[in-house]
Amino acid sequence: MNSFVIAATLLVLLGLAYQVGWSRSRAVADASGRRLHSRPIYHGLRMALWVVIPATLVLGLWGLFGPGVTEAFVHSQIPADIAAALEPSQLNNAIGRIRALASGYGIIGEPQPFEAEAARALGQFQLYSFLIVILAAAVIGIAALLYARRGIVPGLRARNQVERAITVLLLACSGVAILTTVGIVASLLVEAIRFFSFINPLDFFFGTVWNPRFSTTGTGGAGEYGLIPLLWGTIMVATIAMVVALPVGLMAAIYLSQYADPRLRNVVKPIIEILAGIPTIVYGFFALVTVGPLLAGFGSVIGFDIRATSAATAGLVMGIMIIPFISSLSDDILRQVPQSLRDGSFGLGATKSETIRKVILPAALPGIVGAFLLAISRAIGETMIVVLAAGNSPILRFNPFEPTSTVTVTIVNQLTGDSDFAGPQSLVAFALGLTLFVLTLILNVAALTIVRRFREQYD
Repeated sequence: MNSFVIAATLLVLLGLAYQVGWSRSRAVADASGRRLHSRPIYHGLRMALWVVIPATLVLGLWGLFGPGVTEAFVHSQIPADIAAALEPSQLNNAIGRIRALASGYGIIGEPQPFEAEAARALGQFQLYSFLIVILAAAVIGIAALLYARRGIVPGLRARNQVERAITVLLLACSGVAILTTVGIVASLLVEAIRFFSFINPLDFFFGTVWNPRFSTTGTGGAGEYGLIPLLWGTIMVATIAMVVALPVGLMAAIYLSQYADPRLRNVVKPIIEILAGIPTIVYGFFALVTVGPLLAGFGSVIGFDIRATSAATAGLVMGIMIIPFISSLSDDILRQVPQSLRDGSFGLGATKSETIRKVILPAALPGIVGAFLLAISRAIGETMIVVLAAGNSPILRFNPFEPTSTVTVTIVNQLTGDSDFAGPQSLVAFALGLTLFVLTLILNVAALTIVRRFREQYD
């Protein structure tokens, strides 16, 4: 209900400000007989910004400091003698019970008299504080509206102000994206450094045995954390997936964009893209109950030992899953190649297949490399299929038909259950995550290098 009231208040202020700015600018232009520098729509947008920004700032400040104020109020409602007799954990539990009573949720046991009284006071405090904040936001917004309305004159550069505001907004969004990335890297790096205080980095990056033990007394009882088995399992599963997905996806894209009848393409492409909408857990069950037994049965027929849960099973199903990413993106990219390139090739006597191989594919290479990179990143980061189909065996094996494990699966295993982040058993997840980040970064740099070299030759 509170969110609805806040959204409704902001929408009403937004609509009112836009209408006032639009009407006022037209009235000023008609009264003065002068031409407006900016169209009325920009005056309306300028007024909307003047109103919404301060109102949103008020609501944001309450959202930032309101929980602390509310907690202090709840604490003040607990009698001093009772609060002094409670331990910190018991005091927090009492505050939680009071909050639950005030919100209408049930609690275990009968509420004590002071809890019921504090809950009633808290309910009134929340109602009154919410109404005051909404009223303050509306008053400040209307005050800003009246102030901005006085500045509307024919020569007002409203369009420039709106465009500057949009530029600042875009910069802020870009900054949020950059800061988010920096925050992720920093959090991974800090916790990874803590992990390396337990485990020697050389043993982690070059170790061939993965056998963590649940102990926080030091490296002697912490177990062995060799990355090589997990990294090799990740590379092996992703390689099998790309061997399946790349040729099938690219060939499907070439057929749909260059050979298929438009009516057939309109039917086949959505069917292929349905694969992208299937949850990965469904693919995992499909691999576990269908593909794995089929591979094992096929191996018994030819006299070869193929395990039902193996890297081949996980890679094959993962390749099926990422076919739509390559097919759909490559199809759109191939169709964007200028028709003049095709006509020039045909004019020189090239056949359709020669045109595709020597003109269309080279011209679309940057986009196709991007599609391949997206598919590889998806394969490296996939978890559920590998959890169910790969066997979860972190042992260094070079046979793809035997069980294996990957970095993502191991992260899930290490963070499953109660994690205090005090020992290497849980902190290793951050070191593994940082390794995946660096691996993805290397793939991006390699792809950008390939694209840049091709563009220089093609231009």
